[in-house]
Amino acid sequence: MDRRDFLKTCVAATAAGVVLSNREMNLKVGPRPNIVLIYADDWGYGDLSCHGHPYADTPNIDRLAREGTDFSLFTVNNPVCSPSRAAVMTGRYPARFSIHQHFSSVQSNANRNMPDWLDPETVLVSRLFKKAGYKTGHFGKWHLTGGDVSDAPSIGRYAFDEWLVFTHPDGVEAQDHYQTTDAAVDFIRKHKDEPFFVNLWLHETHVAHYTTQASMDKFAHLDEQQQVYCGTLTDGDNKVGAVMDVLDELGLADDTLIIFSSDNGPEDMGGDSQKELRGGYGTYYSMGITAGRKGQKRSLFHGGTGTAFIARWPGHIAAGKADDEHYITAVDLLPTFCETAGIALPKGYESDGESRLNVLLGKDVKRSKPIFWEWLGGGKPHAWPKKAVISGEWKLIGDDETTELYNLTDDQTEQNNLAIAHPEIAAKLSEMWDQWKTTLPTKPNPKCLSKTRK
Repeated sequence: MDRRDFLKTCVAATAAGVVLSNREMNLKVGPRPNIVLIYADDWGYGDLSCHGHPYADTPNIDRLAREGTDFSLFTVNNPVCSPSRAAVMTGRYPARFSIHQHFSSVQSNANRNMPDWLDPETVLVSRLFKKAGYKTGHFGKWHLTGGDVSDAPSIGRYAFDEWLVFTHPDGVEAQDHYQTTDAAVDFIRKHKDEPFFVNLWLHETHVAHYTTQASMDKFAHLDEQQQVYCGTLTDGDNKVGAVMDVLDELGLADDTLIIFSSDNGPEDMGGDSQKELRGGYGTYYSMGITAGRKGQKRSLFHGGTGTAFIARWPGHIAAGKADDEHYITAVDLLPTFCETAGIALPKGYESDGESRLNVLLGKDVKRSKPIFWEWLGGGKPHAWPKKAVISGEWKLIGDDETTELYNLTDDQTEQNNLAIAHPEIAAKLSEMWDQWKTTLPTKPNPKCLSKTRK
């Protein structure tokens, strides 16, 4: 069965409510593809040795890039964690759920006109895969609710068969984040004979840094700040290696689409007083870099929303290729994953993204949809833009007072503002954003509010 016939068979079967067996779904390379999404935290685009980091070492992620394709124009849909992750889970912009910043305490969420958790009844990538017969697991960070929201839904309400998480009221301490990777590896071993969908959402490189002594020792020649940060990167890279190793061990590498990415750009470095945090190393050691891109975490410039995206699926995705021409964004992942697995999208559901499977497979397919952002948080110098939109080769970024326009074909580091030179393009993109804004809710879904709200 070739790839096209495979996808047609999957879609027809799913639409009819039929779950096919591995044998019926067989590709030349094996059963229905497994999918593993490794989503790091605050990991800068330049925090990889394959992206030119001057002194860090990430051999496992480098190997993933050698064996897959490195997409430099991937973007997340918000420059902080919770909304970025909501986009991955739902295929829709986080602003559609009134999730504009990170989930925090009930009072803080209320003050920012946010819900207290992501709606577990909305269309979710995990639920679509579970209904299609996949085993589903979520391991590591959650942060789709606040830590003190005692009545937040269980992770199981989000259609995961197994999970071990932190940043959830029922989760483990972040210091124990290594055990969540071990749980993901065990999950893969347990379900090696059936298709699986796995989220492994790493703690690295979010503060507090809980780097291991072995990783610290590897960088004893560096200064204190560099040593801690590089040790943290090494811990995260080792976790990627653990997943790759178990796939090799079980003979599943060829049958698995594995992706490494991050939820947003790197954290700002704090002063000397920020050395300690929650029993670990604080923001004083946040040495993440963007490889020359403007902005960091909390910024709609490319340093804040443009993160690493490396995809490997042997026999399907080209090995050792770098793609710097095709935009993929986080809301594309749900439709892309579903097409990869031959899962039909539900009737009445409309993703804000589009399947980019053809792009993953190396085809030159242009985007048909623009990409929108709304940022309602604050931050340091490059966090001033409140809105952004990409359409074709153009990116508009700004707030109520200032507008900047960049041609991304010629200027991916956003250095040459063309708003004055091309006012008609700036006006068109601004109008597109304003129209998109009218489609967003003005308050959160009451079903997603804690009973403890006053």
